Amino acid sequence: MDASAPHDVANAALPGLLLAWYDRHRRRMPWRAKPGQPVDPYRVWLSEIMLQQTTVATVGPYFNGFVARWPTVGDLAFAPLDEVLSAWAGLGYYARARNLHACARAVVDRHDGVFPDTEAVLLTLPGVGAYTAAAIAAIAFDRKATVVDGNVERVMARMFAIEEPMPAAKPRLRERAATLTPEHRPGDYAQAVMDLGATVCTPRSPTCLSCPWSTSCRGRIAGIAETLPRKTPKADKPTRRGTAFVVLSGPGNLLLRQRPAKGMLGGMHEVPATPWDRKSGWEVDADDHAPVDDAAWIAIPGIVRHTFSHFHLELEVAAVRLRHEPAIDGGQWWPINALDSAALPTVMAKVVRQALMHLA
Repeated sequence: MDASAPHDVANAALPGLLLAWYDRHRRRMPWRAKPGQPVDPYRVWLSEIMLQQTTVATVGPYFNGFVARWPTVGDLAFAPLDEVLSAWAGLGYYARARNLHACARAVVDRHDGVFPDTEAVLLTLPGVGAYTAAAIAAIAFDRKATVVDGNVERVMARMFAIEEPMPAAKPRLRERAATLTPEHRPGDYAQAVMDLGATVCTPRSPTCLSCPWSTSCRGRIAGIAETLPRKTPKADKPTRRGTAFVVLSGPGNLLLRQRPAKGMLGGMHEVPATPWDRKSGWEVDADDHAPVDDAAWIAIPGIVRHTFSHFHLELEVAAVRLRHEPAIDGGQWWPINALDSAALPTVMAKVVRQALMHLA
């Protein structure tokens, strides 16, 4: 139940209270301009793409690496996609990296290297959805735009005591957030609400006494703040299984192949593997899926486990050492001591590490 109509909470004083709090407690992050400094839209966009489904602590080193290597959107646009994917390796959700590169190219090709400053035009760019468009418009250009991420949803659910479970509550939470978005300093306000959710109005044990909105928070007044937002129970993730084939050569190289550009882990390198579709059992059909015929495969002890957004993956590993390097359709031999440049996704790095540990 919604414990209050919008006008009960959304009054002119609340944005000012939050901005005053933000001026004292704003988080320092490498992509955030310091007070009085101009905001670089490129850095705002880059950070927002990286932060999708990834923590601030994880993103920091990647962000610094990207801006050191590609200081402008033009630099990134003209970088080879393989280099971008390699620099992204470990951040996960690799479609973001492909869209990042495509978006940089679009900004250069369609907008002369200048980011558009309205939500409507930003939404036409590859990989830019409603949240990212609003964030860029507000933070980079100080446009009045309502920025709603998970932190903001939590704050609004508690402020307005919205007990409808997620994700059904999302439209109502966005409506409530829009009633509070100010004309004055909308970019700082957007960052302030996100900071409030990340540091004060946290998922567990919120520090309500430190919150500038505490006296107006309907969830706190009703004693239910910590239970909000409510969530519909998630279905259990299925488990998929397969076999990965690690092929090493005498000269010290590893056989890799590149995944299709579209789809999961698109464009990334991997060791050859069976499809990830087995429900149970580990039967290795070498004739169909092993990259080398008549090889003396060694079963590597242990199972490599990895969790994606929609399923768990379990891979057994089979390995072989070859004295030569046969030409293999779709494969390439990659120096083991240069795997950092191969853009291996995390799951494949685990596979290789497992094999090398037992073959050393």
